[in-house]
Amino acid sequence: MERLNTDLDAAFERAIRAVDRAASKGMATMSGDSAAPQLAHLRAELETARLAALESGTPPDAGWLQQTIRWVTDWAPESDLTLLASLGAIARVVK
Repeated sequence: MERLNTDLDAAFERAIRAVDRAASKGMATMSGDSAAPQLAHLRAELETARLAALESGTPPDAGWLQQTIRWVTDWAPESDLTLLASLGAIARVVK
């Protein structure tokens, strides 16, 4: 269980850093609009899920993770897979 928490915390940390990097670079959505609102929402979601998982000692809900990944694929540009890869890392830890 401790290993899961350590790996999960590290995966969440990497995902949050990926969001922060995308925000600092001024990432745009596939439509060309600023991705700032989506990135802020994603960061908040990741922080909330991370805290809940670490406090409860259980991984995040798979449904939440799937929904989040689908949502990111709707707006993230195909040329930048960093965000999706970081969410995939969380999914691999949970698996």
